[in-house]
Amino acid sequence: MITVNENFLKLRAGYLFPEIARRVAAFAAENPDARIIKLGIGDVTEPLVPAVIEAMHRAVDEMAQAETMRGYGPEQGYEFLRRAVVENDYRPRGVQVETDEIFISDGSKCDTGNIQEMFAVDNVVAVADPVYPVYVDTNVMAGRTGRADDRGRYEGIVYMPCTEDNQFVPALPGEPVDLIYLCYPNNPTGAVASHDQLRVWVEYAKANRAIILFDAAYEAFITEPDVPHSIYEVPGAREVAVEFRSFSKTAGFTGVRCALAVVPKGLKAWRKDGTAVDVHPLWSRRHCTKFNGASYLSQAAAAAVYTDAGREQVRRVIELYMDNARMMRQALQQAGYTVYGGVNAPYLWLRTPDGMASWDFFDRMLRRAHVVGTPGAGFGAAGEGYLRLSAFNHPERVREAMERMARL
Repeated sequence: MITVNENFLKLRAGYLFPEIARRVAAFAAENPDARIIKLGIGDVTEPLVPAVIEAMHRAVDEMAQAETMRGYGPEQGYEFLRRAVVENDYRPRGVQVETDEIFISDGSKCDTGNIQEMFAVDNVVAVADPVYPVYVDTNVMAGRTGRADDRGRYEGIVYMPCTEDNQFVPALPGEPVDLIYLCYPNNPTGAVASHDQLRVWVEYAKANRAIILFDAAYEAFITEPDVPHSIYEVPGAREVAVEFRSFSKTAGFTGVRCALAVVPKGLKAWRKDGTAVDVHPLWSRRHCTKFNGASYLSQAAAAAVYTDAGREQVRRVIELYMDNARMMRQALQQAGYTVYGGVNAPYLWLRTPDGMASWDFFDRMLRRAHVVGTPGAGFGAAGEGYLRLSAFNHPERVREAMERMARL
C-alpha cells in the first residue's frame, strides 16, 4: 500500500495566508457591499515599470524568431543577469561576490524552502520568533521536528524570541544550533539588524560550525544609510552564510517570478566524521537536478531593473510604497496605536489594543473597518498580540484604511 510522508501531517491546519483569504472571502460573501482594503499579504499593487515591460517585449520578440529563440537555459541563470547582480547589488557596497556564486531562481520562497534539503535531518534549526512560516514548515516536512505544542512551536526547533525589549533582533541561542534563519529587513516586524548585531551572528556561526540562511528580500526598502543591505558586508560572513534576494517586491515581480541565492565557494558543511564539504557544488547539483532555470523572459526583465531607466523607475515605485509606510506609521501613532517598522521595510508591526488576541483583532478590523491585516500569531508564538500591516497598496486606499482604523 502507498503510505504518506507523515511529517506533512504534523503541519498545523492551514497555511497562514490561505486562512486569511478564506476568512476574507466568507466576510465578502456575507457583505457584498463592503469595500475591503487589503493590507495583509505582501503583494504589490503598482504595475511593472516601463523599462521592464520593454525588455519583456523584446524578449518575447526574440522567442518568436528561429534565429534568436531560446530553449533550455543554464539552470544557474543567464550570465547577463548574474553579472548585473554582481555589478549593481554587491560591488558598489564593497562586497565580494563572484558571478558563478549566484543562482537565479523563480522565487525566494522556493529557495528558502529548498535550501534545507542539503543538510542532514538531525541538524538543529534555529528561527527567529515571529518568523516567515516557510522556514519552519519546510523543516517540519523534512522530518526535523516533532509535533507542535499548543502555542504552535514544534519540538526540535529552537525559537529565538524577537520582542520589543530586544528591538526584534534575537539574542544568541542558549544551546548549540546548526542552521540559523535570519531575515533583515525583517518580515513580519519591519525591524533591521545593525552591522554589530550581524557580526555577533557571524562570529557565533564560525565558532559553532553553523550556517546562516540570510533572507534579504527587502533590502531595497532600506532608507537609513547605516543599515547593512547584505550580510556579506560583515567580515567573515562568506564563510558561514547563504544570502537570498528577490525581485518580487523590489521590482513588482510577484507575478513574473525571479529571485536569486548567493552561495559562496568558501562555505562549508561537514560529514559525520568531521570532514569538510563544499556547499556550493551541492547546491549547484541540487539546482540542476530539480530545477530547469527561471524563464528567459523573467531574467531579461530582471536585467532591465539594472539599467539607468530601470533603476530610476523602480526607485520611484519603492518610494511610493515607503511613503505609504511612513504615512501609516504616523497615522497609527496619532490614533494611539503602538507600532514598529515602516522605516526600512514595507511592513508595520502593530501591537493589538487592550491585549486582544491577534486573530480576534484581525476579525474586528475586518468586520468593523473592512481592513485586512495579518495576525501576528500566524508568524509564531511571539507574534501573539501583534498584527502585520503591509504598505503595498495604492496611496489613496492606504489613506482611507488609516482613517477607518483611527475610528476603530
